[in-house]
Amino acid sequence: MSFEEFQNRARLYVIGALEDGENLDFEEARAEFGQKAEDFITECYQLHEAFALSLRPAKASDALKERLMKMVRERKPDTAR
Repeated sequence: MSFEEFQNRARLYVIGALEDGENLDFEEARAEFGQKAEDFITECYQLHEAFALSLRPAKASDALKERLMKMVRERKPDTAR
């Protein structure tokens, strides 16, 4: 695997999107590229965290809140206890 391909897979690794068969190849390349690979993975984690922190939570609509409250009010008591 080239380092460029490793970089592409590292981005997927950081977000947990590697396919099952890709993990072994990725870990082998990670060991092969050593500190250079670890530095890149660290950078990917930092970017991932920065991106996550930059997102604003979506404002829940009044209709959604009302629908949720209706579901709570109409919920039948748990009879299994």
